[in-house]
Amino acid sequence: MKHILVPIGSTETAHTTLQYAIDFASEINADVSVFRAYKAKSKAGSMVNMNAIIERETNLYLRTMVNSVDRKNVDVKLISSKGNVIESVEAIDKEIGIDLIIVGAKSNSFKESTFLGSTAGGLVKLTDIAVLAVPENYVYTPIKSVLMAFKSGIINRNTALNPLKLIVEKFKPEVNSLLVKTPDFSEKDGEINKGLTALQTSFLTTENATTFQGVLEHFKTHNPNMLCVFKRKRGFFKKLWEKNIILKKEFHAPIPLLILKGE
Repeated sequence: MKHILVPIGSTETAHTTLQYAIDFASEINADVSVFRAYKAKSKAGSMVNMNAIIERETNLYLRTMVNSVDRKNVDVKLISSKGNVIESVEAIDKEIGIDLIIVGAKSNSFKESTFLGSTAGGLVKLTDIAVLAVPENYVYTPIKSVLMAFKSGIINRNTALNPLKLIVEKFKPEVNSLLVKTPDFSEKDGEINKGLTALQTSFLTTENATTFQGVLEHFKTHNPNMLCVFKRKRGFFKKLWEKNIILKKEFHAPIPLLILKGE
C-alpha cells in the first residue's frame, strides 16, 4: 500500500481524521494525499476570477489543516480539485493509484443520528476503492484485533483483500471471521475464499436476521479495534448501500470500519 487519500471537509474534527491517517501511514510506510474538492462559481459582470479565489482558499485551508497535525515524517501532498468529490477521486485514482481512502465517518452538517455522512457514504457506494471510515475524535491505536463480518465467503475481486493483507502483515492482529447466516443464505455462501481463510485467526458462524445483528451479538466477545466488512451487491449493508447517508439505528461502529470491495 503506497497511496492513502484523505478527503477533508469543513468539520471541527477533520484534523483528528487526518492525524489518524498520518499515524496509520507512518506505521505502514505509505504517503498521504490530503484532498478537498470545491465547486466552480461564476459572478455575472465581475472581473474577478472566482474559481481562482476559491482554489487559493481551498489550498490555504489544506495547508492550515496539515500544519495543525504531527506529520511524523510522512510524505503529505495537498490536492485541490474543481468539481464533485466522486469524480475528483476517480481522476486522482487514475493518475496516482489510490490504495485506500481514509475518511471521517460523518460531517458536521448531519445530526447525531447519522453514522456515515454523504461524503463517506458516497465514496463507499460509488467508487471501487477500499474505504476506512474513522469515527469522530477517534485517536489512532495500533491494530491488535479485527472482527471481519460477512454473509458470504465468495470474493470475486482479486485485489479486494489487499488492504487487510497489509494490515495483517504490518500489525499481526488477531482476525476473527464471523460468517452471518441470514435468511437468504445458500450453500455456496458457505464456501469460504482461500484468501480469507489464510488471513483469519478464528472462524465462527452465527444465524441472524441481518449481518449487523450478528456483529452486535459478537462485538463484545471479540473486543476488536477494527471492524472489517465487504461492500457488494449482495452483502453487508445490502439495502443500505442504495443511499449515501447511513443512520446509526441502521448501523454504527465505535471503532474504525474498513470497507472492502468484494465485487
